[in-house]
Amino acid sequence: MIDPSQSTKIIGIRVKKASLTGLVLGFVMLVCLSLIFMDGWRSWTARKNQLQEAEVSTANMARAIAQHADDTIKAADTALLGIVERIQTDGTSAPALERLHKLLVRRTSQLTQLKGLFVYNENGRWLVNSLPAMPENVNNADRDYFIYHRTHQEDKPYIGLPIQSRSSGAWIMTVSRRINHADGSFAGVALASIDIDYFNKFYDSFNLGKNGAIVLVMERAVLVTRRPLLADSVGKSMVNTTVFKESRSKALGIFTVNSAQDGVKRLNSFRHLDKYPLFASAALSEQEILAEWLADTYLHSTGVGILVLVLSSVGFYLVGQIKLRVDAEAESAAAKDAMQRLNLALERLSLQDALTELANRRNFDIILEEEFNRAIRNSSSLALIMFDVDHFKRYNDIYGHVAGDECLKEISQAAKSCQRRAGDLIARYGGEEFAVILPATDVEGALLIAENIRLAIQKLAMPHAGNATGVVTVSAGVEAIIPLRELNKPVALIEAADMALYVAKRTGRNRVCRNESLTKTA
Repeated sequence: MIDPSQSTKIIGIRVKKASLTGLVLGFVMLVCLSLIFMDGWRSWTARKNQLQEAEVSTANMARAIAQHADDTIKAADTALLGIVERIQTDGTSAPALERLHKLLVRRTSQLTQLKGLFVYNENGRWLVNSLPAMPENVNNADRDYFIYHRTHQEDKPYIGLPIQSRSSGAWIMTVSRRINHADGSFAGVALASIDIDYFNKFYDSFNLGKNGAIVLVMERAVLVTRRPLLADSVGKSMVNTTVFKESRSKALGIFTVNSAQDGVKRLNSFRHLDKYPLFASAALSEQEILAEWLADTYLHSTGVGILVLVLSSVGFYLVGQIKLRVDAEAESAAAKDAMQRLNLALERLSLQDALTELANRRNFDIILEEEFNRAIRNSSSLALIMFDVDHFKRYNDIYGHVAGDECLKEISQAAKSCQRRAGDLIARYGGEEFAVILPATDVEGALLIAENIRLAIQKLAMPHAGNATGVVTVSAGVEAIIPLRELNKPVALIEAADMALYVAKRTGRNRVCRNESLTKTA
């Protein structure tokens, strides 16, 4: 045992050492953590502000883009209203169409967004347009806008799908209105074609960075145009994109997502047009938004890291000096303590069986005495299992003692695997005989555990030519009592379990038996 005075002295030295080093380390850690926290808070706040500024910027761009698209389409629609009124008032005579042609040319030159103005009769043939010459044998009855007006009587503009113009080959967005006869029947279509490149030129005026994007999308999930323009942008379906899904339930919004077009993570702001079924979205690359913040964060973090490193180094230097001073005082006490701990370790090793690594007989005797006394104090049941290997002498004769040792190791591990409580003890009692101490366990519980051990060992299927089963098996005896002071002794429990083991061996081996001869005390 360790000398109490020596132990007290060592504890005092360690407390002194721990107190001094703890104070120094605590102070250094507090300062370092405070610096790191303040810099982290500053960086987080700066990042938040940077993203908020970007949200405002993208929202303003989306509003400007939506307003531009609204105004562009409205100008084209206003021109169409005048054309429809002239056709329905003046008719389609040659002089009337000639006057209208001049008007269309003038309107197209005034509205730079227009690619052309066109009028078609009820069969889809061109009546008049803003081109210098009338193309022959051109029919647009198959176009989506023509089919729409032929089947819908409402007096409102229709925004058609993006198409390539048959007259110029350029991509255009169409705005059209229905023309009626005097009786209200379908008389044709007035069409304004807006050059999609007109939108692209306007979008080029925005500073979006290298990976920013602008899109103009129809509410029918069709992409009108995109900046930067990709090869398959115009007319592409947007039905599975996040921006389209978000736009279906809200007039405007902001979100961050990886683009379905090119995989870049962007901060998106979208806004629906006030008068027409389209929406615009402006997006900035999150990486580019945070680039300046990231550079600033790296700079500050490096400075804070250097400062923390210096403070930590000073702190650890002070701690080292304190340790050296205190360790010099504690050296002799620590040496004695180490020797005593070594003795304790050797004592613990003396309680373990070298071959099986289970508790040895000495350990078993100590624990049995302790558990027996505890059972007396608590009036609880104490159970004991004794088991040994069937025909182990034959096993050694057949396979040799080295194999016999390996067999005992395997049996020990199998038995140990059945242990369910930390308070249970499995010990090598002697030779091929083992014992299991089971505190607070009755006979039925001990029988169950013994049977589990027997089955676990049998399942190892270790060959044993000298055993009737052909594999290694064990026989076990079980007993349990509630001991009374001055009446029962531990040896009585051992003898009873051993007698039960004898019964198991005598009645055929490879079984678990209970001894009925020991008087139980309640």
